[in-house]
Amino acid sequence: MEYNFKKMSQQQAENIASNWHYEEEYSFYDFEADEEDLAELLSPQKRGDKYYIGKKGTEEVGFFYFENEGDSVVIGLGMKPELTGMGMGSEFLRAGMSYAISKYKPKEIKLAVATFNERAIKVYQKAGFESNGTYMQDTNGSRFEFLKMKYECAEQTAASSC
Repeated sequence: MEYNFKKMSQQQAENIASNWHYEEEYSFYDFEADEEDLAELLSPQKRGDKYYIGKKGTEEVGFFYFENEGDSVVIGLGMKPELTGMGMGSEFLRAGMSYAISKYKPKEIKLAVATFNERAIKVYQKAGFESNGTYMQDTNGSRFEFLKMKYECAEQTAASSC
């Protein structure tokens, strides 16, 4: 079954903000943990055309954030909490990458991930993302280290599912 991506509705944004809560250290990714991220998600103007819901059939699996920067697209993503850790991450990521490549035609896809999130880093590496340095960021009431990663579309498109 294929994934499809549609612009996130206000109702979907409110549902994610109120009901998507991750366990233990992954609660870092709850939108309520960061006021700026929450404000962007809940504001139709700030959310703009950047947030999309990913569905497999009729089931919402997660969301993607796409920011077109010309030759590159910055992505962010989140899976529905009850679907995490079930081996669906690679398939969902690849579907979102394919969508970004078809919509924006970038030379590269970039993302950042908290360095403690080894589970996500493995998924990204498996999909062909490579590490591109680290940086510190103030977020969620503290300071965290993030890993920058990139995927070179031009070099890997023929060999990948994208």
